[in-house]
Amino acid sequence: MTQIRTDWTREEIADLFDLPFTELLFQAASVHRENHPPEQVQLCTLLSIKTGGCPEDCGYCSQSVKADSGVEATKLMDVRAVLQTAAQAKDAGSQRFCMGAAWRNPKDRDMPAIVEIVKGVRAMGLETCMTLGMLTPKQADMLKEAGLDYYNHNVDTGPEYYERVISTRNYQDRLDTLQNVRDAGINVCSGGIVGMGETREDRVGFVHTLATLERHPESVPVNALVPVKGTVLGDMLADTPLAKIDDIEFVRTVAVARICMPMSMVRLSAGRESMSEATQALCFLAGANSIFTGDKLLTAPNAGDDSDGALFAKLGLTPLMQEEPARACKVAEPAE
Repeated sequence: MTQIRTDWTREEIADLFDLPFTELLFQAASVHRENHPPEQVQLCTLLSIKTGGCPEDCGYCSQSVKADSGVEATKLMDVRAVLQTAAQAKDAGSQRFCMGAAWRNPKDRDMPAIVEIVKGVRAMGLETCMTLGMLTPKQADMLKEAGLDYYNHNVDTGPEYYERVISTRNYQDRLDTLQNVRDAGINVCSGGIVGMGETREDRVGFVHTLATLERHPESVPVNALVPVKGTVLGDMLADTPLAKIDDIEFVRTVAVARICMPMSMVRLSAGRESMSEATQALCFLAGANSIFTGDKLLTAPNAGDDSDGALFAKLGLTPLMQEEPARACKVAEPAE
């Protein structure tokens, strides 16, 4: 197993980004093979259980009340409807069922239904992940008691670029929620979005933030911005060279994340539907080993089960069936 470090410097991470592309991929693939089955990719399904109407002003998000994106606000889905979708996801081969609600933070009145959903999905044998916005320590404890496996709360970008994307909460708010999740004993899922007009230095800061947490996130989603008309970033980047991040730079980001966080699941998330098969193959070579499958993410389109099945067959990949290494390692650790 590769040594796990949480003392990465920005200079070290910048040096990784600057490596010749083939050398970077070789190093990332080597780290990946030491810690993960290289031919297996985890299949996850993402469902929006409460869409739109979010008071935050995240510049990339079509669900913000500040966006003129045409996304209509809905109430929290009925528990039975969520469980039915989860059952369909399991039948399609998903290992993890992720649920997102467009909230700044869940209200206490929402928690009983959320707890019931977590228990119901877990009873099916699926891993559970939720992203509900900021959490208090009490809410995190309730989710832990319900059996939640993962909580997603992305840092989005590096700390210097963050305020250019969001103003309604600060970077420390995000880190505080991650700490509340960690303190409750729930696995952490945290990543970000590239292609928002940030520089490579900002991408260095993004990886540095996650790689220097006291414990690396067990899951690190790397999203490519999907510019949505009516959002701040979608309108700002439309019809410019910045509207889509360079494929090689995206693969570099995946590779650096893999090297710096060897045990984490690195997930190709939003934006994958517009990537070529060759780009996705390079991402898998660079250490990405988790994807969202299905036709839709929260509100954005996704590649779809049939497309993913064909790509897996072409590349000789199979769905991950075993425990993720970071979680298996945690279970094996002696009690303090």
